[in-house]
Amino acid sequence: MGRIFNFNPGPSTLPLAALEKAQAEFTDYKGSGMSVLEISHRSKDFEAILADTQNLLKEMLGIPDNYSILFLGGGASLQFAMLAMNFIPAGGSADYVVTGEWAKRALKEANIVAKGRVAASSEERNFSYLPRAESWDLDPAAAFVHVTSNNTIFGTQYRTFPALKDKFLICDMSSDILSHRIDVSQFAMIYAGAQKNLGPAGVTLVILRNDLAATAREGLPTMLSYATHIKNNSLYNTPPCFPIYIMQLTLQWVKEIGGLAAIEKINRDKAELLYSTIDESGGYYRGTVEPESRSWMNVTIRMVSEELEAAFIAEAKAQGLGGLKGHRSVGGIRVSMYNAMPLAGIEKLTAFMKAFKASH
Repeated sequence: MGRIFNFNPGPSTLPLAALEKAQAEFTDYKGSGMSVLEISHRSKDFEAILADTQNLLKEMLGIPDNYSILFLGGGASLQFAMLAMNFIPAGGSADYVVTGEWAKRALKEANIVAKGRVAASSEERNFSYLPRAESWDLDPAAAFVHVTSNNTIFGTQYRTFPALKDKFLICDMSSDILSHRIDVSQFAMIYAGAQKNLGPAGVTLVILRNDLAATAREGLPTMLSYATHIKNNSLYNTPPCFPIYIMQLTLQWVKEIGGLAAIEKINRDKAELLYSTIDESGGYYRGTVEPESRSWMNVTIRMVSEELEAAFIAEAKAQGLGGLKGHRSVGGIRVSMYNAMPLAGIEKLTAFMKAFKASH
């Protein structure tokens, strides 16, 4: 079998151009006689990779100069505890907008090491919508406000964010960073596991504004202090070198196809095609979230029975459409269409959906 259209939710599809570039350089990176997997993180070759990746992120996302760009291990899940340890002062608390499983886990970890407070939640309706910003019950004394931009399991997404005066807004953008244009200056911190839009699993991107970094608590374990990684430019210990390199190649691909504006248009076109196919199916395919909260990255679908869903997933896989099974906690079908999923993949999927409806 050749390459399929890979709808897995993460690790997910990567740009073919980035994979082919890595393949060509895999055993001998730029004449060094070594793979990127082998070169020292203190070498000039890797320092150049790190600097170029940071510069590409600044260019693609419009990151101002008063932010540090960090590459850490542990996934976004480590950030749940790490940001609370660093930024919730003794006796203080932070506000959390709970819109899905990963937002719940962020709150849980905050309450292990400090105190987190629910400022808004959509759990009472099975996370089928996003609480509007004007409904958030914010504590004036909260150390920060935490929000999850995209919810992979339930298929909801914030694409616009409130301007919170005199508050630090922190966002987990693991599953939709680099998918559309944002104003980075609205956020005191953005963090994201790479394995959706940025690269492979193993590296976590942290974009941290200086004024929030200055509030960090002292006396933390060395590796759990953001100050350590800022001071050492992510090189205090050996970073995830190969995932950072693949991130560099992925960002180069984004730039080559026209940058974030081009990516945003492709993602909008993919979402419009898939959602219109769902909406025009007469209820044969049923979206699980309210239309105004729909994600461009993860589309959740139910059908009349689990047996029909299983047949759909199996027949789609036979047609080269893989990774469509919904998360085990909710079932159904999930279409994950991150940046590297081309419009052609959604065109093939929607054609299959219409053919499946006609034959079943």
